[in-house]
Amino acid sequence: MIMLKKRILSGMRPTGKLHLGHLVGALDNWVKLQEEYDCFFMIADWHALMSEYENPADLKANTLDIALDWLACGIDPKKSTIFVQSQVREHLELYMFFSLITPLGPLERCPTYKEQLREVRNRDLSTYGFLGYPVLQAADILLYKAGVVPVGEDQLPHLELTRQIARKFNHLYKSTLFPEPQALLTKEARLLGLDGRKMSKSYNNYISLSEDAETIRKKVQSMFTDPARVRLSDPGHPEKCNLHNYYAVFAPQRKKEIDAACRAARIGCTECKKEMAEILVKFLGPIRKKREAILEDKSALIGILSEGKKKAEEAASRTIKEVKALLRLGD
Repeated sequence: MIMLKKRILSGMRPTGKLHLGHLVGALDNWVKLQEEYDCFFMIADWHALMSEYENPADLKANTLDIALDWLACGIDPKKSTIFVQSQVREHLELYMFFSLITPLGPLERCPTYKEQLREVRNRDLSTYGFLGYPVLQAADILLYKAGVVPVGEDQLPHLELTRQIARKFNHLYKSTLFPEPQALLTKEARLLGLDGRKMSKSYNNYISLSEDAETIRKKVQSMFTDPARVRLSDPGHPEKCNLHNYYAVFAPQRKKEIDAACRAARIGCTECKKEMAEILVKFLGPIRKKREAILEDKSALIGILSEGKKKAEEAASRTIKEVKALLRLGD
């Protein structure tokens, strides 16, 4: 008897270059998940447009760049479906249906919505579309009847709303059409940006996956380290130093020795940064080489996205037909 794999839906917004935070926070995990699950990986350009609607000029280039990074990091189109959200019109159809049954209260109370309104100052996010962001997320997930969603803890309120929407739809229309997807919380390496804040494209405090060696070295030299260590002879405090978190992620076998040398003032921040820079140059080297190899035949990249679109459309159209039948809508 053939056992069908559980389906996963996850995605990223094409708002700029993918960076080390994306790699250790999601992509490394995705590469492992595609061995066990039926994975649908979505380039979420509609979601990107919700915040970048005033300046969408780079959206198309960023979309291809994300696909390129995914492939270079090990996402395999033979194992996973890679597609662009806006190319599958059913996302917006289901989003429309769900918007009819979603109350305003949970959207207005969503923690990430309130955080974005508070922290993002260079864009106007006080829009109807941005308020409905979690409803579109629910449509993304349930369109493919994904039973599992890999998320960080900050996304749990969004996933709970997805379950509530699925439950309400099923109850209203006396169906079992939509599953209530479960969170797949995995151990996540927390990697802060170069300045010690959350790694973000908005803060420009990241190292991208496509960065060249010289830029990596310059960026690492600018990193925030132990604020209490003024002189080389001062003992360091690794637990307060952002750089030591990078050793924990990218050179765990070296971290203990580096920590001890730092505490004893046997190594300075500049030397520590130089070593980490070379570690990152070596670490990202294979990804850059694979990107370059893929770019030699850009038509193959377009072909992968085209094939992914077909697979996504097949699954999405089946769901929409079932929804329309329940809502007594003509095709």
